[in-house]
Amino acid sequence: MKPEAWLLLPLAAISTSVYATSYFTVEQAQQAMFPGETLVPAFVTLSELQLAQISKLAGNDHGAGTLKVWKAASGWFFVDEVVGKHEFITYALALHEDGSIKQIEIMDYRETRGYEVRTPGWRKQFIGKTLRDPLQLNQDIGNISGATLSCQHITEGVKRLLASYAVAIK
Repeated sequence: MKPEAWLLLPLAAISTSVYATSYFTVEQAQQAMFPGETLVPAFVTLSELQLAQISKLAGNDHGAGTLKVWKAASGWFFVDEVVGKHEFITYALALHEDGSIKQIEIMDYRETRGYEVRTPGWRKQFIGKTLRDPLQLNQDIGNISGATLSCQHITEGVKRLLASYAVAIK
């Protein structure tokens, strides 16, 4: 190996985030999910008690102590992040007033694999689901081979947001 080839080795350690793809800004996702509606920020800082209740209802980690949520005339709009395998996935969740899922959109995907979670067929599995549904991978939400961790973590994040809605907003 030529001596200058050793200089290229650090490039192999560069983060996989060079594969990041942004699909929506917050404003674009809001208009895609609540077309023509004006959304008003309604961020919520969760108490320790609320965080504990959310963890219990969701059956997973409670996530951040602040909910990024906006109120629309016909429902609620959330922005959240979960870790796929190594990198963050930013997604938006729209809920109807009754707490059922209206729509889910992937806003930013930074992983090198598993981008299939953005396909309409996978995301439509969530539509109409509520906190009463299992929302578990391979039970009522199908897995995508090669994207298991992204599927799992998005599913857990959605369940956590439904629990957050029930505890802190409803």
